[in-house]
Amino acid sequence: MHEVAEFRIALTVEDFDRAVAFYRDAVGFNQIADWSSDDGRVVVLNVGRATLELLDETQAGYIDRVEVGRRVAGTVRFALEVDDVDAVATGLVAAGAAAEGVVVDTPWQDRNVRLRDPEDMQLTLFASHEGAESA
Repeated sequence: MHEVAEFRIALTVEDFDRAVAFYRDAVGFNQIADWSSDDGRVVVLNVGRATLELLDETQAGYIDRVEVGRRVAGTVRFALEVDDVDAVATGLVAAGAAAEGVVVDTPWQDRNVRLRDPEDMQLTLFASHEGAESA
């Protein structure tokens, strides 16, 4: 088996400047490259450690019900671990995100809130309690 050196998500957005301002400036991802040219614009943001969480439809529905109260997520949702869910959510809403639900304490012992970024991508902000497994 070969080791994967990097997991990169390529997100095509309609409003490039707004997306860069949201993820780089408001969320705080570090810009590590700008490969923009006459053919189009692209920046690469370092998001820290990445994991791929695979869920079946039943579990995805359960998480949606816990975080939002109803089934809302599509096939892709970003989850960002932060120190202070309430403060980060407030800042991201001020930067253009929409609250999809209220901050909740989950059965798996995290503090979560679901948002939608300005391009309608769903984000879960979570603060994991030490030693607990995240969903």
